[in-house]
Amino acid sequence: MNHAFKAVVQAMLDPKTYDEEVRRIKKVQTYHSYIFFTGKYAYKIKKPVKYSYFDFTTLQKRKSTLEKEIELNKRTSKGIYIKVLPIREKDGKIKIGGSGKTIEYALKMKEIPQEKIMTKLLEKNKIDEKIIERLAKIIANFHLKARTNKKIGNFGSLRTIKYNWDENFEQTEAFKSKTITEEQFNFIKEKIHSFIDQNRKLFEKRIAGKKIRDCHGDLYSDSIFISDKIYIFDAVEFNDRFRFHDVASDIAFLAMDLDARGRPDLSEYLIQKYIEFTKDFELEKLLNFYKCYRAYVRGKVNSFKSTDSTSVEEKKQTEQLARKYFDLCYKYAAELTES
Repeated sequence: MNHAFKAVVQAMLDPKTYDEEVRRIKKVQTYHSYIFFTGKYAYKIKKPVKYSYFDFTTLQKRKSTLEKEIELNKRTSKGIYIKVLPIREKDGKIKIGGSGKTIEYALKMKEIPQEKIMTKLLEKNKIDEKIIERLAKIIANFHLKARTNKKIGNFGSLRTIKYNWDENFEQTEAFKSKTITEEQFNFIKEKIHSFIDQNRKLFEKRIAGKKIRDCHGDLYSDSIFISDKIYIFDAVEFNDRFRFHDVASDIAFLAMDLDARGRPDLSEYLIQKYIEFTKDFELEKLLNFYKCYRAYVRGKVNSFKSTDSTSVEEKKQTEQLARKYFDLCYKYAAELTES
């Protein structure tokens, strides 16, 4: 990370950088962003980094992806995302929206009370069937209205589905006998390839039926805020491939997440109500397949995190979490049925 960007990060910790009253500043870091919480608002800046599936190495690319983030998230969290602001430097002083040379961009959002995130509410047993029904209806309406066309439909092809799975297997080879057992790896791989081969017509039917849409891409409890209204935020903005997929994959992520958090009853009720609202009765044939995919990705992500852990305890925790998701994936794979 270059010196100029480090200076921006440091400046974001100073209340004088902001153009409104700041109650306190809390910094949160992800692998591609920094988020600064100020008491009323949150400001996100993208790191100047490049991975195989995104590139934020130029100022224009970082600006464009923040603008896309607003556009996408307005679909399910209207009122949370505000605007993209320039961060400027003049005479050695850095200020959001100030005068001088634009050196970075920040996405301004309303700060979300962390205790209202669905993950926290699940921990306190404050999610019931009424909330799940409301959520299922919101997701169903979102999916029914979501954009689709020939280009988006192509992301539901067997070629893309196989590519996504093969990428998963390639990227987790190094974690065999660490976070996933050799037996689990081989069994899941065999079951997935068999299911794809045996259900070619079903996948083709999903494309013809316009079930491949511009979805959310990261639909699980960490991305859901529940207060007077339900807001679904943090849609995947950096890679269309992670967002253009079968609606079944989107809803399966949340269903898997509820299973993983020990609430299979809510998971089952979510799917029941979603099918009731969408009339997508075919979804059940693909549910375990996409639950399996989502669990595998979470296992993979946590495996990656374990290698970046800064302490022995953090490494142990992320490895345990990865194993938990791979165990769940193995269970789903065992339940796959072929047509």
